[in-house]
Amino acid sequence: MTDKFDKEPADATPSAAVSKDGGAVPPEAIKAIPVRHYGRWVSGVVVLALVALLVNAFATAEKIQWQAVGDYVFDSTVLAGAGRTLLISVLAMVMGVVLGVILAVMRLSKNPVTSWVAWIYIWFFRGTPVYVQLLLWFNLALIFPVLNLGPIYKDEMVDVMTPFMAALLGLGLNEAAYMAEICRAGLMAVDEGQTEASHALGMSHAKTLRRIVIPQAMRVIVPPTGNEFINMLKTSSLVYAVTYNELLRATSTIGSTSYAVMEMLFVACIWYLVMTSVFSVGQYYLERRYARGSTRNLPPTPWQKIKVNMMAFSRERGSSV
Repeated sequence: MTDKFDKEPADATPSAAVSKDGGAVPPEAIKAIPVRHYGRWVSGVVVLALVALLVNAFATAEKIQWQAVGDYVFDSTVLAGAGRTLLISVLAMVMGVVLGVILAVMRLSKNPVTSWVAWIYIWFFRGTPVYVQLLLWFNLALIFPVLNLGPIYKDEMVDVMTPFMAALLGLGLNEAAYMAEICRAGLMAVDEGQTEASHALGMSHAKTLRRIVIPQAMRVIVPPTGNEFINMLKTSSLVYAVTYNELLRATSTIGSTSYAVMEMLFVACIWYLVMTSVFSVGQYYLERRYARGSTRNLPPTPWQKIKVNMMAFSRERGSSV
């Protein structure tokens, strides 16, 4: 008697089709039909239409003299203002980085006095607007008419606290508070075993910090530091309040005399975009340098991204055809 489990089910699919003469029939070729992403095309068309309307509105505006933008974009006064913006941004960022590292080390110190002083400094400068700090430095002569450092230096405060000095102190000291927290996060990201191993080798605390901890912390510190510098380029426009003749003040002065106020603001925007774009590219490659040796794969360069996107677009077009 045959067991019921030995029988082949009626709806069982044969492993291979057989022709009338007993030969095997090859399976049909699979036809791949790509998925149509109609939503992407619709959203893309809508976004392009909105952008075109916005560009057309500004291009056809009767009260905007676009010729004035081209005439003044390379004006000597504008170029000098852009140079001063770059100068005050670099100097303030250097001051912020140096003081930030010092404050970060003080915050991580086991000495309660230095730790609390650093915490109070960060609390004050992060808790008050940079615009108010600029005004405080610029009007410091109202509190201290004379800067008296004993036998070292003595002079009137109005002569010491120039617009450049007020701008440098206002931006640099404020940036130091933010850089202190960035540096502290980077130092804490380094494994504590690295410090213990260096101390076991007889290295001092300062040498360990300089040769072991800080180089490894740079991978964490560099990306936000680059963002802070790009933000500094834009924040430098606030020194307009202390009469420092940077880019915004230079373009505003030309606009008030030539009655091309909006046009000169566009000129300022162009130069801010140029400077931030150049330093954004530099930040990108600096991040790649300090990311070497990490477990993560390095991000592709902008040219690699363009190449990958073009290849993906070509494949999609070929599959749709």
